[in-house]
Amino acid sequence: MDNVNLLPATSVLKRYGISDMTLFRWLRDDALAFPQPLVINRRRYFRVNDLEAFEARQANKAAA
Repeated sequence: MDNVNLLPATSVLKRYGISDMTLFRWLRDDALAFPQPLVINRRRYFRVNDLEAFEARQANKAAA
């Protein structure tokens, strides 16, 4: 990979103040379009750039 910043799932839970079950639901909600994780050694990692893009989309929805 070319210097991609990754966050483990536990950090994503803390970032959004959600439970693992909520993350599970977000990942399966096509309308929400939450970024899908990379799975490395059965652990989930999320690209920071994807999370920031998700946050920007949510902010645009809220502003509309």
